[in-house]
Amino acid sequence: MPLSIIDIFALLTFFVSWSGYTWFARKKAKDTDCIARSLHQHRIHWMYETITREIRVSEAALLSNLERNIAFFASSTLLILAGILTLFAKIDTLEVVISSMPYADHASYLTIQLKLILLAFIFVISFFQFTWSMRQYGFVNVMIGAAPIDTSGLNKNLKAYAKQMAIVQDQAAHSYNYGLRSYYFALAAMCWFFHPSLLILMSIWVVYTLYTREFKSKTVKAITAGQEYLQLERESKLRRSNTE
Repeated sequence: MPLSIIDIFALLTFFVSWSGYTWFARKKAKDTDCIARSLHQHRIHWMYETITREIRVSEAALLSNLERNIAFFASSTLLILAGILTLFAKIDTLEVVISSMPYADHASYLTIQLKLILLAFIFVISFFQFTWSMRQYGFVNVMIGAAPIDTSGLNKNLKAYAKQMAIVQDQAAHSYNYGLRSYYFALAAMCWFFHPSLLILMSIWVVYTLYTREFKSKTVKAITAGQEYLQLERESKLRRSNTE
């Protein structure tokens, strides 16, 4: 067999960590304050404000900036894929380099091919996520361009439309997040070239890092608090409008 028992166990740990954390984060975000949940509320507030503006240059600039960041990662992913494909022609050299590292696990020609295939697979997934995110942000631009102006901010149909714009934007952000998450796990997968035990440790460390940043960081607390202040301000504004 090209893979030892510890290699198979490390690979299973890697995929379980990636898919398991994705499932866990998606489920936990439904009832727990986190970056995804709080930013979704911010996007709803943003779209509510957008339909009340006659000039929407600022929205176009902000969305363009988001698309620019995603385009950078999408183009970088293609360059990384090109580099990985190039390594398939240099496996003999790569085998010598890995063997020369102290404490590195000996890897056969076929094993190195499998490791490169894993990396290529990860970055292909990442590329599809980034490009789908870019397309969805383009859809948001179209929806903003089609949105009528609601100067009162009380039109229920337009508020429902604004919420749908926020949902599309939220889906675009999720795709971007999945693409970035692929980069995190690609770094863990690179450790497999050195030793399968390191792949296990890095997979667990990536899950821990993602969890603390998305659910327990100071950034999450600040975004959540900001969302609560925005909600209070909108309720106050609505009460003033009803009074008038």
